[in-house]
Amino acid sequence: MESTYGDRNHRSFKETATEFAEIVRTASEQGGKILVPTFAIGRAQTLVVLLAWLFRKKEVKPFPIYLDSPMAVEASKIYLKHPELWHERLKEIVRERPLRDELTATKSRLCVSAAESKALNDVKGTCMILAGAGMCNAGRILHHLRNNVSKEETSVLIVGYQGPGTAGRALVEGAETIRIFGEKTIVRASVHSLGGFSAHAGQSELLNWLAPMVYCRPRVFLTHGEARGRESLAACIEQRFQIKPGLPGYRDVMEV
Repeated sequence: MESTYGDRNHRSFKETATEFAEIVRTASEQGGKILVPTFAIGRAQTLVVLLAWLFRKKEVKPFPIYLDSPMAVEASKIYLKHPELWHERLKEIVRERPLRDELTATKSRLCVSAAESKALNDVKGTCMILAGAGMCNAGRILHHLRNNVSKEETSVLIVGYQGPGTAGRALVEGAETIRIFGEKTIVRASVHSLGGFSAHAGQSELLNWLAPMVYCRPRVFLTHGEARGRESLAACIEQRFQIKPGLPGYRDVMEV
């Protein structure tokens, strides 16, 4: 089992969406760019749809959205080809009126080429730029951070797990400077973490997933998590199910 968030639970999606709307409203009033380090599949599409919906409901004043990720652009095309798999509520919203109407009205666009990405440096006023990599350890988001994170009007929304040693983790932990392309960059932007958008399950969800299998007393190994997540989840599993999980380390060999 993974244990990324083995030590805590996420806020509900509804609560997270409400928090997201408030952060975006405040950021738009400041007139700066909203940077979102995003993973190409799932997260990027969710945020674009949610923001378009907020524009439609007039809960957020419209502004351009730039999906600056060739992989996310291609993934989005696949989502559009399979509306039969969408959530029922989304189907209802789209039947009412396609959300692309809101995106077209704000002159939002997909950025595939490097030239299109660089052109975002010249965009004035509020906009949202979604770019990879999701942990700020590579990709186009680093260029946007280098050009904007030292500006007080910039907002950075962290919507996924940030691994140790990454620029994203440094931002989450409140670093006053981060290193980008080997250079130290001052952080003046406001940084917000929205764990409720994560694709990784929280502690309760992980325990509920395991529960139907405990009758056969399986061996459990916890991976994909830092010590605090793994150890906390291991303690919960042992207390709730009387199963002591293994916590393999780097290069450890587990015989099954």
